[in-house]
Amino acid sequence: MEATLSDGYELRRLRERDTEELHALIERNRGELAKWLSWAQEPNGHDTRAYIARVHDSEQDGRRVQRAIVCRRAIIGDVGLFIDRENATAAIGYWLDHDHHGRGVMTAAVHELARHGFAELALRRIEIRTDVLNLSSRAVAERLGFQFEGVLRESYRIAADRYSDDAVYSMLASEASALS
Repeated sequence: MEATLSDGYELRRLRERDTEELHALIERNRGELAKWLSWAQEPNGHDTRAYIARVHDSEQDGRRVQRAIVCRRAIIGDVGLFIDRENATAAIGYWLDHDHHGRGVMTAAVHELARHGFAELALRRIEIRTDVLNLSSRAVAERLGFQFEGVLRESYRIAADRYSDDAVYSMLASEASALS
């Protein structure tokens, strides 16, 4: 699954040779990412290489669809579909370089991944979970028509002493016409 979004943005597979570029992007955005994501607390090049290897392994097993978001060949973010085949469900996770916020890029990327999940992978439900305080991430789910289901208190460990309360959004296959 690869896709052209708009205005020079695309989704493409992560490649091993992306390690340094992806690591540099994470470092530039670490302050913001670390507010919301456990893996961003202390990233390093080795972790980034291992991440790309895990992505490839889990894609081969059909447990994941992970794509780099690129603009004019430069990686500017990441979007992934984490698949539970047994239940025909998935969760979408995403992050974007701060210089590209507010342009509709992430909304388009998540739209494309959700559409792929329902149309090509025959998923029944897709979920987005995000920290209740992450208004930008919540806005992506809301713009796409995902339904707010509630808050899971202290459901995600961000750091040793910090857990987030996560807003849960979902869309069912029967509602996926909103993605057309």
